[in-house]
Amino acid sequence: SCAFWIDESVIHMVSKWSTRFCLHFAGLHVFVCMYQCGEEERTLRHYWYTSWPDQKTPDKAPPLLELVQQVDGAREEALPSSGPIIVHCSAGIGRTGCFIATSILCKQLRTEGVVDILRATCQLRLDRGGMIQTCEQYQFVHHVLSLYEKQLSRSAEE
Repeated sequence: SCAFWIDESVIHMVSKWSTRFCLHFAGLHVFVCMYQCGEEERTLRHYWYTSWPDQKTPDKAPPLLELVQQVDGAREEALPSSGPIIVHCSAGIGRTGCFIATSILCKQLRTEGVVDILRATCQLRLDRGGMIQTCEQYQFVHHVLSLYEKQLSRSAEE
């Protein structure tokens, strides 16, 4: 298994930081930044979903679906050495759980054609207690996946 923390204490100084571009739409802000540490340069994509209140659901499903598709697209384009995708909200269980469940289940729906939202939620809760905090959030995941299924059906018809 991999170590969660690095073994030695090392301070890395970022010598150069620049924002390449920012996109703002439907309560979602995407910042693409470059930072340099010594000779190494890396790209950081920061997705910030500002219109999703804590322990609640967004007013509309399309922005979450757009966020999931954007992050999944960036993950597919990224080099294997790019590092992990990090998803977080204030407690790391409600909105984060909805995002992770939606991402996993959209991929499953696309590849297998069928999903089990309850099973996925239970597995997420085994991995991290409290994922998807409220009934409304659970229903919202259903709603987003229904929207995605319709999107897939339209694409298949074309």
